[in-house]
Amino acid sequence: MLMNGFDNGVLPLLGFAMLALAVVAFVFALLAREDAYRAADKQTKTFWLVILGVTVLVDFFLGMLFLEIAGLVATIVFFVDVRPALKQVSGGGRGGRPSGGSSSDGPYGPYNGGR
Repeated sequence: MLMNGFDNGVLPLLGFAMLALAVVAFVFALLAREDAYRAADKQTKTFWLVILGVTVLVDFFLGMLFLEIAGLVATIVFFVDVRPALKQVSGGGRGGRPSGGSSSDGPYGPYNGGR
């Protein structure tokens, strides 16, 4: 009874979550500039579009657990390694200083060294 509920409830939700994550990663890979991949010293845009596109197709049509897990690993690598590098090279993301800021500026304004 417990396995029946797991097979009918949890597994489809996990599959949908993996599909949604792969689609989001594919869209992010699609929107990034080609030269950003080279500047970040990562694989090419075409490589990531193929890998993530195959992941979306496998998650949507095949439903083979081994291939879904391999695609999930590729998606996680994209989100954890490639996307932050692309954002850093492109000048986006958190941690960047607004224009006109000083190197001594902290998160709440200029740091004066306790003076």
